[in-house]
Amino acid sequence: MAETIIPQRTQTIPSTPPNKLLGLELVRFIAAVAVLVWHYQHFSYIAGTPVDLVTDQLPLYGLLRPFYEAGKYGVWVFWCVSGFIFFWRYRDVVFERAMPGWTFFVFRLSRLYPLHVVTLILVALLQAIYFRQHGYFFIYQNNDIQHFLLQFFMASKWGLESGDSFNGPIWSISVEVLVYVTFFVLLRFVTRSALMNIVVILACLNMEGQFFLCLSFFYAGGLAAIARRSLASAKFPRAIESAGWIAAAAVPVLIWLFSPSPQSIDWLFCMACTPLVLFCLSCKITLAAPVQRWLEAAGNMTYSSYLLHFPLQLLIASGCAMFGSKIPLYETWFFVAFMAATLALSYLTYRYFEAPAQMLLRRSLLRGAVAPSRPMAMRPPPSPVR
Repeated sequence: MAETIIPQRTQTIPSTPPNKLLGLELVRFIAAVAVLVWHYQHFSYIAGTPVDLVTDQLPLYGLLRPFYEAGKYGVWVFWCVSGFIFFWRYRDVVFERAMPGWTFFVFRLSRLYPLHVVTLILVALLQAIYFRQHGYFFIYQNNDIQHFLLQFFMASKWGLESGDSFNGPIWSISVEVLVYVTFFVLLRFVTRSALMNIVVILACLNMEGQFFLCLSFFYAGGLAAIARRSLASAKFPRAIESAGWIAAAAVPVLIWLFSPSPQSIDWLFCMACTPLVLFCLSCKITLAAPVQRWLEAAGNMTYSSYLLHFPLQLLIASGCAMFGSKIPLYETWFFVAFMAATLALSYLTYRYFEAPAQMLLRRSLLRGAVAPSRPMAMRPPPSPVR
């Protein structure tokens, strides 16, 4: 991400880069849709359990079967994309102390927190209504003061919880917050060497828990970013990119040939393929201006869609109960309406709430920061690091 680095103690606010990583925006959007389709099955739940769910009768199942069956792995893809973006934008400025720790964490807080708090309060209110209607909560049952406070501080998946609660999907962001801290500390106080990424990934192989799973995918995405940076000084970049695509295509073939245990196939496939695809798709992509704007908008609203789809489901479920109507789970029109409403609401939320709130927080909390008047071109990497 383009940075204007001003000496002394003046903080800097990164400007909008002149060329976004459009390929990654596409990956983010596909992963978001995968999660939405996977969670569409929530409409079949009574309390925290699906009842009489016939998966192959869900709308457009033939077309969307991979998402219905494996959409939960979209979270792993998100973690990998986050790792790529963080290493792409922040690796050098954090290591070189050009970005203070306060600035780094304000950037993350301003991006994640406003919508998180709003959706948390909304879900708390809607769950109270749903509980009065049914005597149990919708999907996530641990909706008490303890879990509200854990959610409020984005600590809902830090090992202090009894289970998922309130706006449940935020759990993956909660885990990622801990990874942000790890990322900053290792870069600031240890090294920016790519070997650190490899060490972290290998160490996570012997660990259990969502934090270590997230950390492994985050640092794998970081490796892809480091590789993309180093490609600027490579003699045969096109050949290397082609090799990346071939390697990504070879992964499922190798898994099929060597038949690893079923428990490891998903992890191996995602861990090997996703960083390779991110490396390949992070090349400069030139599109017509309208197409580029649509693709950037699709990428921008992924966080909104992730946090808004459950409150929308809860609102629909409460409304149907209020009017004594059955949720038309297997109707294509209902599926299309739900997806369209979620994406439209996500776009509007990003444009009219997320982005303004983010700017307001950054201006308020980084009063000494200087926003550059125009983007600066990225300087060529001085070494294979960037």
